[in-house]
Parts: sequence; structure tokens; C-alpha cells
Amino acid sequence: MTDPDLADATYIEPITVDYVTEIIKKEKPDAILPTVGGQTGLNLSMELFKEGVLDKFNVQLIGAQEDAIDKAEDRERFKKAMDHVGIDTAQGGFVHSWEEAQGLINDLHFPVIIRPSFTLGGTGGSVAYNYDEYQPLVENGLNASPINEVLVEESLLGWKEFELEVIRDKADNAIIICSIENIDPMGVHTGDSVTVAPAMTLSDKEYQKMRNDAILCLRTIGVETGGSNVQFAVNPDDGRTVIIEMNPRVSRSSALASKATGFPIAKVAAKLAVGYTLDELPNDITGKTLAAFEPTIDYIVTKIPRFDFEKFPTASGHLGVQMQSVGEVMSIGRTFKESLQKAFRSLEVGLDGLEPKPIAEGDPDVERARSLDMTTLRFATAFRLLKIREAFIQGQSIEEIHDITGIDPWFLFQIQELVNLNESSGLIELKACGYSDKQIGRLKNKSSDVIRDERIKKGVVPVYKVVDTCAAEFEAKTPYCYSTYDNENEIDPINGKKIMILGGGPNRIGQGIEFDYCCVQAVFGLQDLDYKTIMVNCNPETVSTDFDLVDRLYFEPVTFEDVLNIVEFEKPDGVLVQFGGQTPLKIANLLEKAGVPIIGTSPKSIDLAEDREKFGQILNKLKV
Repeated sequence: MTDPDLADATYIEPITVDYVTEIIKKEKPDAILPTVGGQTGLNLSMELFKEGVLDKFNVQLIGAQEDAIDKAEDRERFKKAMDHVGIDTAQGGFVHSWEEAQGLINDLHFPVIIRPSFTLGGTGGSVAYNYDEYQPLVENGLNASPINEVLVEESLLGWKEFELEVIRDKADNAIIICSIENIDPMGVHTGDSVTVAPAMTLSDKEYQKMRNDAILCLRTIGVETGGSNVQFAVNPDDGRTVIIEMNPRVSRSSALASKATGFPIAKVAAKLAVGYTLDELPNDITGKTLAAFEPTIDYIVTKIPRFDFEKFPTASGHLGVQMQSVGEVMSIGRTFKESLQKAFRSLEVGLDGLEPKPIAEGDPDVERARSLDMTTLRFATAFRLLKIREAFIQGQSIEEIHDITGIDPWFLFQIQELVNLNESSGLIELKACGYSDKQIGRLKNKSSDVIRDERIKKGVVPVYKVVDTCAAEFEAKTPYCYSTYDNENEIDPINGKKIMILGGGPNRIGQGIEFDYCCVQAVFGLQDLDYKTIMVNCNPETVSTDFDLVDRLYFEPVTFEDVLNIVEFEKPDGVLVQFGGQTPLKIANLLEKAGVPIIGTSPKSIDLAEDREKFGQILNKLKV
């Protein structure tokens, strides 16, 4: 975003009223688009409006007007607006002081949810289980809210949580880009929850009601152009559906929905904000359809958050309404089982799929992940799904685990089916369920190399399907790809001279978007030399996984097996591992031994720099 070549003018300055006012004074923009800069952009835009800066310099807000932003972000106004049009909301009320909070609690029962207005990532949010916890949590929420307002409402803990990504234009055309279901029930911030797209456990009637309510919500709030994220909770006992909140902007979920469907939400939202309508914008992937067509997907997308609790040994590891993850991965498969396993091995925490985490000394997550104490399942943690797998191995039933976790039985049934696969299961069945060669090797007591040789001899190799927004109804001009074990390959290898770049995987402490920037710049450099470019990555938050950046994108785990499969299919002239941080460096030696043409910095040189003992010997030799 701060690349000097991206915009006509780039300012690397604090995003505050004073600095932005000076930039407005100098550049004299006609409009500000606040809906693509997250909560920071919205809050700053509202401050500029309230300070009179926008009126003074004749600058208008596009995408969402001041009143729409305030109505969506101010939880009291939002609740009144939803009640006015008949969209059900959770029971509760708004308080601006501890005295008001004392009066409100008489009408509710513990536990209660505390939600501050105008905050990001659930900051200041909490759950009060009794009166002793209530006062400090309310006061904390009031302090976190820039307008000193919190919503205290009935607990929806245990309800199912869903999100809809909605796009609307000035002609009142509105479409749903994607439905997303949280595997973890309410009580876990959606950024920390394992999520699936499309929603798996909604009936058609429930989905249509949710769809209608989401579009009505945008119209009521006044988001005239662009995208919004609308969140719902569904009571699994009686089907009651309530709206939780809406973000009048693109969000973390918008980025996920864009990568899950191939519909570039932020790009389209920007064009809608300057006056286009959906039926005037082409679908970039098909080149034939229009942006007014709702995306159709014939695959399953799974997102798993990446946590770094091992960096904080005193952290409890329990997940709640405040976001704690530092990154995320996304995977695509033909089934939920395949998608889930691919997502787990994309995390780069030593997992090859939905299996116990290998023991590492000093890692606090290990005990949480390996514990067989059923009472621990009540608490959402980074690896609760691994605990659930262990519970099934113990012989626990779906009903027992559902009663403890609140996770929908459909998801539990899928995990149970993975557990039921064993050494007698066939290679095709195991691979179709997302099992890696390492996992199969452990099942059958063979090395992963032997398993790989066996399946190749039997013709059990991956094929590649495309993400095209239309479930193959139209030919895709710029599709991106994912692997699965099926009969039909939907793509052919790219012709011409081509270079593959390995991306950096999920963001984490110590490795973030700086490496993605390097990967993207490498793409530009290769394209200047007329090379076709291939990207392999699994991070939905990055530019490198934009479908229109490279000639071909593979949304795959950056592991030895998955990368080698792509190399054997594409046969690139070279593979670059030096731009994606530690992720590709860890598999560089294995790839070279397998005959992959590593170009740029050699694996030998990488090893000399990475191995502290060898590097120390070089320094001693150089007398440094």
C-alpha cells in the first residue's frame, strides 16, 4: 500500500486528524473513501467530519456517508434502526456510566455480553458471568470506547455464528458475495474462530431470511455503495436469528470472502463509490459475466487463525470475544475434510493435518492440544479441534462432544469420519480426505517417500481445479487453482518460460507482510523480463494471493509435498525460495534433493547462513 509506484501520491505519515488535514490542504482531494481502510479509516473520517475539516475543504465521503457510518458503528443507533425495520436483535441496552449499568442489569440474566462502540477486533469486549465481574468489565469497556458507550446484552454464548458479505450499488442492486460459518459458536471472536465458506449447516429457508435481512440492513443503515460485513447468530434449539452487528466497510472477512470466491470486493467497492453500478462492471475472472452475478462456488474453503501463544508462556490460551490471533491461513478442497486438513498443515506449527501437535519443549500449546480431559473441551483454544479428535479416539460420541463444545454435529461428524480412517483405508480415499503423505505413512507404518512412490505408481496424483466465481458455467480467463484428488484436471501447464515463487504462508510474530512485499516485487521484476510467473501461497491477507497479480496462483499449503506436486505438474524453469521468509527456506533443501531447480540464492548458501554453527565457523575463518 505504501509502495511509491502504487498511487499517484503516497504519504507515509501518522493517520491522525492533524496530519491528514495538512495532506487534504495540500492535495485538495474531491473525496475520501473511508470504507477500505478498516476501523482506523472509519474513525478518522468521522473525526475529520466532526472537526469540520471535510466541510472546510469541500471534501465528500464516498462509499458510506457520515450518518451511515455513525448509525452502523454506534451500537445504540444500530439497534434502534434494526428494531424499526423488524430485524431481531439481542435483548439489552446501552450505558454510558457504571450507574446506568447498575440499573440495566436488573432486566437481564448473567452471563451478559459487553460490547463497546467504535472499537476494532473486539477491543474492550468481554463476558460477565456474575455481578462481581460486571463492574470492572463495564468500566473497561467504557474506557475502550471513544464515545464512552457500551452495549450490555443477553448472552448468545453457544449460538451458531454466521457472516454475510454484501455489496450494494447506487441503483440499489445488492448481492451476497459469500456466506461464512464459524465452527466455534458465539463467544469466540470471528477473527479467532475456524470458519468455513459457504455456510454448511443453514437450511435454505434460514439462509434466505438471513440474506434478506442483510440486504435490508444495508438499506436501513444507508450504505449506498460498496461492501459491508453483516454478522448473525442463530439459536440451534429454536432457530431464532438475531443480527449481531454490521461493518459498513470491507473487513478481514471481506478479504477472506474475496479470496474464497474470486470476487474482488475492495476493487469493486471502490468503483461503485465513484458512481458505477454492478451491471456496468465486468467480472475480471470470466471476462464474460458481470459483477452483478452472485458468485457460485463448488468447493469448500476453510480458514484457520494462526496464534503465537508460545511467545507468551503466561497466556491462558483461552479464546474469547477479544481477538488474539496474529494471522490466518485459507485452504480450498472439494470436501470439508480435505479443506480442513489442508488448512491445518498450512499453519506451519508442525502439523501435517488434523493430528496431534508434535511435542516441542517449552511450548504451552502442546498440553492444551494433547489433553484428553473432556472438561477442557468447554474452553475454545487454538487447537480445540485436535482435542475433539482425541475425544473421538477415546470413544466419546458426537452428542457428548456437542453438549460440551456447542459445535454443530455436522462438523463433529466430519471429524469423526476422519478419525475412523485407518491403515486399511485406500490411498485414493485417504488423499481425497486431505491426508498428507506423512500422515498416511504414520497410518501404514511406512515412510512418506515410500507412500509417495506407491501412489505415483498407482496414478494417485492431484489434479487442479479452478476458482472462477461461476462453478465452471463459463470459461475462466484468469482463474486461480487448488489441488484435489479427483478425475478431471481443469487446467494445463502454462506455456513458455516460467518461474515459480514460494510465498510466506501465514503472518506470525517475526514474519509478516514485509516478505509478501518482497514476493510481489519479485513478480514485477520477472514480468519485466517476460517470464510467466507462478505463485504458491496460502495467506488470504496478502497481495501475493490476488488472482490478477501473477499468471497463475496456486492457493496451496507451502509444504514440501504440495509444492513438489505443483512443480511436477508445471515444470517451471526455476523456483525462487528467498523472498518468502522462513517458510520456503525450511523446504529448500528437500526440494533441491528432489530435483527442483532452485534459482537465486542456493539452498547450500541458505543453510550456511541459517545454521548458526556453520555461520559461526565462517565468521571465525574470516576473523570477524
